[in-house]
Amino acid sequence: MPLRPTPDALRERAFAVLGGELDGVAFLDLYAGTGAVGLEALSRGAGRVVSVEHHRAAARLIEDNRQALGVDEATAAILVMPARRAVAELARRGQSFGLIWADPPFEDWEDGLLALREAAELGVLAAGGTACLECPDDAAVAGDARLQVVRDLGGGASRLVLLGRR
Repeated sequence: MPLRPTPDALRERAFAVLGGELDGVAFLDLYAGTGAVGLEALSRGAGRVVSVEHHRAAARLIEDNRQALGVDEATAAILVMPARRAVAELARRGQSFGLIWADPPFEDWEDGLLALREAAELGVLAAGGTACLECPDDAAVAGDARLQVVRDLGGGASRLVLLGRR
């Protein structure tokens, strides 16, 4: 039986692929959970991170992790609201991000894709930016008028699809 990559292995592989794209970039972490992805992005050179998590208990954990690492709120902000609402709010504020990571619950992976499409449509994903969607291996992820699939990192129960803004 082939080994399936763990979420950490998949994330490690993704960050290796993204490489220099992280340098100084504004990074949006949708469906942030513990905030580990955003904090890792900071450790790899991102300039600032906004973590979006609608569960208050998880958002408190992100805050605790941020504080434990000594990262200030201006560098690692947290929005406690659903991902798609956060995208609309960030657009209203005129904020844009060079990299957006969406790791929705697998049963809601399509909501994650919609959030990324809305981010591209509203300019929250900067021109030339990259959107990353963690989804089930069998998810039918396709590009659209604003996003095109540029890389697909699969190989197990989950995969990461990288989409570029046209």
